[in-house]
Amino acid sequence: MKIGFIGVGGMAQAIITGLLKKGTVAASDILVHSAHETYKTVAAKKGVTAITDNRALVQQSDYVVLAVTPNVAADVLHDIEPVLDAKKQVLISIVAGLELNRLEELAGYDLPILRTLPNLNVAILAGMTAVHGNAQLTGEKAQTAISLFDAIGSTTVLPEADFATFSALAGSSPAYVYLFIDALSRAGVKYGLTKAQATQIAAQAVTGSAQMVLASDENPFALIDQVSSPGGSTVAGLLSMEENGFMTAVVKGIDATISKNNEE
Repeated sequence: MKIGFIGVGGMAQAIITGLLKKGTVAASDILVHSAHETYKTVAAKKGVTAITDNRALVQQSDYVVLAVTPNVAADVLHDIEPVLDAKKQVLISIVAGLELNRLEELAGYDLPILRTLPNLNVAILAGMTAVHGNAQLTGEKAQTAISLFDAIGSTTVLPEADFATFSALAGSSPAYVYLFIDALSRAGVKYGLTKAQATQIAAQAVTGSAQMVLASDENPFALIDQVSSPGGSTVAGLLSMEENGFMTAVVKGIDATISKNNEE
């Protein structure tokens, strides 16, 4: 199975890194090309194969990952459409905002297509990816396409109408979590820890807490109760955060993210 990446930006590189780390695909079976010469550097660094143009890459690939920016996606699809083979290939798009009906219009209505929205954590096999396939993506092709993202994290099948919400909760939210970790670590520095010590402590606490949520049958609020002793310091901290608008700030941040996504 050959996987060709058109575009080698941050997300494409994260997917390639995850697939190689997991051993899902051999480096020799990953092909890359980009309009920017950096694709050759990426190929050399990752040990994958650099291809000199998009059409040649498509012709050698079973799964074609469209990983370009939205403003050039139409031009790229127009260029490769003549060599896309609906019987042989699957198109996987990671282009934000490019819906399946538009992908079909540009790439061919007979072509099996999987629209995906991964996050950068796929690089460390802890990604979260939304997927939605068109009517032509069925059977083994569908299973294989989705399994590529299952191998580097978790996937959820969502209606396209929910992709903007997913983007806020999984695509943008790592930045918000990093901000939370940094805020915790700065508080640790305030009370005498080094930044490195405080960051390690905060990051591990967030990691463990996230794993607990995923492993537990209880909702996060029930887990809060387990940590909070009556009249204790945790309750005092929670109340202070709420008084300063913690939950409202988070919800407002998601609102702003979704609003911006819907503009694009």
